[in-house]
Amino acid sequence: MRTVRLSAILITCTLALAITGCNGNQDLRIQNDVQRRRIGELESELGVTKTKLTRLEQQLAAARQTGGIEMQALQEKYDALLENKKQLEDLIVSLQEKLLLGGTTVPVELSTLLEDFANQHDMVTYDAKRGVVRFKSDLLFELGSAKVASSSIPAVQALSNILNGEEATDFDVVIAGHTDDIRIAKPSTLDKHPTNWHLSSHRAISVLEIMIKSNVDPTRLSVRGFGEYRPVEENLPNKKGNPKNRRVEIFIVPKGA
Repeated sequence: MRTVRLSAILITCTLALAITGCNGNQDLRIQNDVQRRRIGELESELGVTKTKLTRLEQQLAAARQTGGIEMQALQEKYDALLENKKQLEDLIVSLQEKLLLGGTTVPVELSTLLEDFANQHDMVTYDAKRGVVRFKSDLLFELGSAKVASSSIPAVQALSNILNGEEATDFDVVIAGHTDDIRIAKPSTLDKHPTNWHLSSHRAISVLEIMIKSNVDPTRLSVRGFGEYRPVEENLPNKKGNPKNRRVEIFIVPKGA
């Protein structure tokens, strides 16, 4: 019963995306407001579920001391709640990703400029369907650092010039940093970036700073850091990482989205 309810929520959200996705920037803002409200509702429900799980854990611990058939019934109830918790968490992540990425349709003129830009730089790829410019971090940054390599600054400046053009006037920019799952071990690096979350955020900020110096309006810019938690490919076993997961993504989104 619970699984059916969650599926219905997901279908409702998907239909809302389909209905509003083609009607321009205003519709996307409305869609995002709906998404935020739904995420808030699901997060509240997740909080209630966690509280129930904590209570059941205590009841199970007491039942194990005394034994009896009650323990089996409690375990089944606990397992079902645990599954519901996972479904809620997965759905929240899914809706949050849609809220960030938005499936933005970039105008043909701007998309062409971004595609040409990507073709001119080995470190860059462009996903026209999602309006995402992706930089490979291994080429963009100095090793183990959030400092943009001097050889890579011209590429960020060139992208900034495109974003300053009239084709991009109606769009904001979200800069998202990502790492692989290799833990930071070098003491001098740890001092500046205690975790991969810090490193990914600091790298996004470094790109933002170059864009600001390149006259991109700061009110159009925002940053996010995902650390190792949004890989595009599986990392190697035993936290050996994957270069493809070390990246900075630039999302082109409608103003105010």
